[in-house]
Amino acid sequence: MPKEKKPQEKKRLHNRNKNRERYDLRALIIAIPELKAHVKPNLHGEDTVDFSNPIAVKLLNKALLSHYYGIKNWDFPDENLCPPIPGRADYIHYAADLLAESNFGLIPKGDKIKLLDIGVGANCIYPIIGVTEYDWNFIGSDIDAKSIASAQHIVEANMVLKGKIECRLQENANDALYGILDREDKIDMTICNPPFHASAEEAAQGTIRKIKNLTGKKEKTPELNFAGVSNELVCDGGELKFITNLTRESKKFGKNCFWFTTLVSKKSNLTGIYKALEKVEAKQVKTIPIGTGNKSGRIVAWTFLNKEEQKEWRITRWKS
Repeated sequence: MPKEKKPQEKKRLHNRNKNRERYDLRALIIAIPELKAHVKPNLHGEDTVDFSNPIAVKLLNKALLSHYYGIKNWDFPDENLCPPIPGRADYIHYAADLLAESNFGLIPKGDKIKLLDIGVGANCIYPIIGVTEYDWNFIGSDIDAKSIASAQHIVEANMVLKGKIECRLQENANDALYGILDREDKIDMTICNPPFHASAEEAAQGTIRKIKNLTGKKEKTPELNFAGVSNELVCDGGELKFITNLTRESKKFGKNCFWFTTLVSKKSNLTGIYKALEKVEAKQVKTIPIGTGNKSGRIVAWTFLNKEEQKEWRITRWKS
C-alpha cells in the first residue's frame, strides 16, 4: 500500500487558492474515476499523477474543477490547451486583489462586475474560476471559431455558468480589443494569457525542456503534456509584440475599462512593455509577482483613469 504523505502547503500559490495543499487524490478519483488508471506510486512510494501524460493531466484538471469548483461538464478537443487549474486560479485571485486595492480593500463581486478574457480558449478556464469564486460576469474572446464554440458549449453545459459568460469571436487576428468591445461597453478588468512563443520551433524547444524537467528524458518529438494548438502558443513576434499591440489598443478604450492586465512570462520583456505603457501615457502601472511550482511570472496592470475617474467608477459600478 503506497504511503500517504501529509498534505504540504504550496506557499507560492495565492492564499485563497483552493489547491495550496497537496492534491487529495482519493477525492479527485471519486470526482473523475478515470483518473485512477493514471495514479501510480513514485520512487518514494507516494501516489502521484503522471504529469508527462496529456491524458492524465486533462483528467486531473477535470477532477480539480469538479471537486473544488462544482464544474461537472468540462470537455474540449484534445488538441487544445489544457490549463493547470491552480496557476489559472492564481491569476483570478490576484485580479480580485487588484480590484480590492481600488475599492478600499473590498473585492467587488456579483453581476455588476464584468471582465474581458482576451483569448478565452476552448477550455474557458478563467471565466469559469471568476464566476465560481467571485460571481463575476465575463466576455470571452478568441480568434478561433472552434474555440469559441467549445467555450460556449461548456457554458451551456453547466448551470452555474449560464448567463454569466458571453463568448465573442475576434475576426481580426491582429486585434485584441477592436471588434470585441463597443464604445458603450464598460469592463472592470481585462485579463490575458498571451501566446509567448514567436515561432513553432521555439514552442517545440520549450516543450522539450518541459518534458525533460518532468521525466529526465530528452524527446526529439515530444507530446505536449498540456496540449495546445498553434495560435494558443505562438504568435508573430511572440509575447512582447502581442502585449505591445494590446497596450496600443488599450488607450483607445481607456475610459471603458478600469484595469487592463496581462500575464508576462518572460522577465526580459518587461522593459519593452514598460516603454510601450509610457508611450501610451498610462496613468498608473503595477507589476504583481505570481508564482506556481518552480515557475515564476508576473501580471502587469495599467489604467488610464485618473483619481477622480476611478472614484466615479467605484460609485457607479461597485457601490452596493
